[in-house]
Amino acid sequence: MVLTIKDATFTGDILNQIEIAVKNERTTVKELISARVESEVNTYNKNLPEYFKGLIQPKEAEKTLNGFKLKNRGKHIDIEKQVLVALDAFQKNGYFILIDNKQAEDLEQEVLVSTTTEIAFVKLTQLVGG
Repeated sequence: MVLTIKDATFTGDILNQIEIAVKNERTTVKELISARVESEVNTYNKNLPEYFKGLIQPKEAEKTLNGFKLKNRGKHIDIEKQVLVALDAFQKNGYFILIDNKQAEDLEQEVLVSTTTEIAFVKLTQLVGG
């Protein structure tokens, strides 16, 4: 199943929108975060564009208006490190997730999703990863 995830501001403005694949309609918040980060990193590593656009700023990147610019453009981003930083940031309130306008409480929370499920990530701080 393919879900659309939006990055939003506190005021509801949409900053970014991506699609991710999930294996089951019954999933967890942890699986949603992992699927999102894996999708972003896989897309970057496959194409190696000038800018990385994702939830977590790679450790060796600088923030720009167009996304995160890696100092070494040809270098692949480590998926596992990015996922770990994203999960840790969720637990430390670095961002929160709204699922059908209800805030996700913890990583193991089960969520029933469908193609009409609205998921929004709202960042509270700049996130720097691996």
